[in-house]
Amino acid sequence: MFKFLGRFLDANARELRRLKPVVEEINSLEEKTSKFSQKDFRKKTEELKERLAGGENLDELLPEAFALVRELSKRLNNERTFDVQLMAGICLHEGKVVEQKTGEGKTLSAAHALYLNALTEKGCHLVTVNDYLARRDCGWMGPIFYSLGISCSAIMNDASFIYDPSYTDKRATDWRLTHLRPVSRKEAYQADITYGVNSEFGFDYLRDNMAQDLSQIVQRPFYYAVVDEVDSVLIDEARTPHIISAPDTEPTKKYYDFARLIEKLNPSTDFVFDEKLKTAHLTEHGITKVEKMVGVENLYEKDFATIHHIENALKAKTLYFRDRDYVVKDNEVILVDEFTGRLLFGRRYSAGLHQAIEAKEGVPIKQESKTLATISLQNYFRMYEKLSGMTGTAATEAEEFQKIYGLDVVVVPTNKPMIREDYPDRVYKTAKVKYTAVANDITERHKKGQPVLVGTASIEKNEIVSRLLRHKGIPHEVLNAKNHEKEALIIAKAGEKGAVTVATNIAGRGVDIVLGGEVPKDEMGRVQKGTEEFKEWQKAHEEVVRLGGLHVIGTERHESRRIDNQFRGRSGRQGDPGSSQFYVSLEDDIMRLFGGEQVAKLMERFKMPEEVPLEHPMVSKAIEQAQIKVESFYFDMRRHVVEYDDVMNRQREIVYKLRRKILEEKDLKSEILEKIEEEIKKLVLLYTPEGLTKREVGKIVTEFSSIVPFDQTSQKNLEKNLEGFDDPQKAAGFLIDLARKAYQEKEKKMGQDLMRQAEKFIYLSTIDSLWMDHLDAIDGLREGISLRGYGQRDPLVEYKAEAYSMFERLMASIDNRVVRRIFKIAAQPQPTVIIPQNVFEKGGDLASLATGVLPKATQIPALVKTTGGSFGRKAKKVGRNDPCPCGSGKKYKKCCYPKYG
Repeated sequence: MFKFLGRFLDANARELRRLKPVVEEINSLEEKTSKFSQKDFRKKTEELKERLAGGENLDELLPEAFALVRELSKRLNNERTFDVQLMAGICLHEGKVVEQKTGEGKTLSAAHALYLNALTEKGCHLVTVNDYLARRDCGWMGPIFYSLGISCSAIMNDASFIYDPSYTDKRATDWRLTHLRPVSRKEAYQADITYGVNSEFGFDYLRDNMAQDLSQIVQRPFYYAVVDEVDSVLIDEARTPHIISAPDTEPTKKYYDFARLIEKLNPSTDFVFDEKLKTAHLTEHGITKVEKMVGVENLYEKDFATIHHIENALKAKTLYFRDRDYVVKDNEVILVDEFTGRLLFGRRYSAGLHQAIEAKEGVPIKQESKTLATISLQNYFRMYEKLSGMTGTAATEAEEFQKIYGLDVVVVPTNKPMIREDYPDRVYKTAKVKYTAVANDITERHKKGQPVLVGTASIEKNEIVSRLLRHKGIPHEVLNAKNHEKEALIIAKAGEKGAVTVATNIAGRGVDIVLGGEVPKDEMGRVQKGTEEFKEWQKAHEEVVRLGGLHVIGTERHESRRIDNQFRGRSGRQGDPGSSQFYVSLEDDIMRLFGGEQVAKLMERFKMPEEVPLEHPMVSKAIEQAQIKVESFYFDMRRHVVEYDDVMNRQREIVYKLRRKILEEKDLKSEILEKIEEEIKKLVLLYTPEGLTKREVGKIVTEFSSIVPFDQTSQKNLEKNLEGFDDPQKAAGFLIDLARKAYQEKEKKMGQDLMRQAEKFIYLSTIDSLWMDHLDAIDGLREGISLRGYGQRDPLVEYKAEAYSMFERLMASIDNRVVRRIFKIAAQPQPTVIIPQNVFEKGGDLASLATGVLPKATQIPALVKTTGGSFGRKAKKVGRNDPCPCGSGKKYKKCCYPKYG
């Protein structure tokens, strides 16, 4: 780790030296661009595009492109790009991760790289962490891009916008949101630059690959992306994939039963759990006890479902806690983001764990879901031709960015020198004494008027500090997942004289804390310099600066140094004074789980009183060592996740590529006929290893009837006909000819247009149904594959081999089911066709075979084109437990339900 860090610092210094000449070249163009008229900027964009098409590359165009953005930012937003921001923009263009401290202007740095890459007209994405930032940044940078002739849009959870100065939103209270016109999702993605939340980009990708028609696809091919808070998105959230799911089984009281059962177990004898690995399981004593309680002789042989539910109930009880991992709001369990403290609405734990927590809390249980489509964040972002990112803290994760994503990290210096003072950690024996010391420190600083920001690791600890401050009569604001809607208001006041703000992890919130409080603005959110209100703010700002600026207090160390650095970074922005200090106790999770023994021995050796802290740089170093251990532990876990997910990703790419090919094809007839031919050849060869005999003929006819269905009389006629063949290949040729003519008659009956629609419908719905089942099967394989390690076999190697076999079966099953469904689809109910004997005679008339169906086959109602471009049904709604209208023989909920339920 330390060798890597040394190499990184040397490489970073070289990189900054390399960037300086490029920045000087951009600066040399400033006088020239300052003389441009407003029309000249658009003309310059067209010129740069022509030069790009003529053979020049983006690197050659960079100085001029960056100079244009800098000039327009100065004119339109009164913000001249700093040289260090230009350095950051160059690195973003080159596909690197940039570390820029809080308040250094990442939004403007990114605008330069986005404009340059937008010249390719391939589409560029700026990935943000929430809807507000996506919309704000689009409106903020929109005037610059518009003046350059570049379109700019924003996608959010429930809306999409494009920057349009001719449109005015009269409800907007912020000038940056005034000219954002609502548009369709597809129009937003057609813009040159699109701002959006990482989850929306991922879900739109999955939805595009569930589309039933090309008109429903909204995204373009993935060219260039800048990921804001890149460490949060690509590292912190990397363990949680994007999943689109549909309801599966109905909820039952079994979850409540298992929650009650767990309450009867003894923690000291019946079960064990591991906080590091997030695992919990029964002991031998516990297994025996549960077997008696549920009346099963051997749980691990006979009742895997019960074991699964018991382990989930154990995890819910021992590893997941209210007001830390989740909150209960409006009688619902809502997850809390451990890194930002925000509520994760709509996100749920999978595999029944969320239901187990709901049962533990006694709230209504929502039914389990079935995965329709999924992709990990790592693999989504690796699809981009060029990827870059920016954050306030990336250096500590440089190794992971390089090994997993192939991204180099560059630390860009601050525009003004950093003068914040970071004090050594104060270590106490107990949490109680630690919190008392924190409250005393806050009290002293509050008396002199210095603003204080206090960070806690959970809502529960947030409220402990709040109670202590109330007891001392200290006025303060509390910010956590329970009142996150007041976040902007609370943060705006956090830098005022005497302000005390107690917050859960405040990393990556996208809002700066300004000393002296929020800068005065007019009703549209524009800063009003020169006014009396502004002069009053300046006085307040200068007073807080004299008091030492914002003081940051961390009530415990996070598992990641990066999160601590993000929290510290709230103080000392843009050359402001500030200070920070962390308070730690030996009872904190990181000290308890990851090597606090050395510090504890040190305190015992010196016989230190409980209320006296151990405060020394060596202690801070020891804590940092513990954090490095944890980071390494989680890095290995994430790399492990990537190795497994890469297997699934390759399969996903193949299936989605096949799906897109089907959507783009206008005529699938020849391909489906080819599959029918192959399937018939396979079934004849399967039953004729020693030639064609009378015994095999019946089996062949039965199998053939599952492809081209007809009644029993016709089957007997076909058997008689096949008995006249002694060569299996000739018999296969006869059946193929029969199937082809039947297909022609079916096409004639349905009409060519409807038949083309039916082919596409059958192919897509078959892929979707089987892919969904495959995802479930792969999840099951992955869940149990680690047990192979006990047999001295590498679980990853085993997983790859078995997943490959399962995928081969999937692809074969797709062909098999398409062939067996295509003859069963019909535009309207039709009578069973009786096939006369002469049909099978050589030269006989095949017209009466037409669109023959099985006597009891379910007919699919007529396919009709809908406004969305997909194909719906004219018939009444089918119940979830009814036979599927596609004719597969499965229940509707187990087959095509997600596509047209």
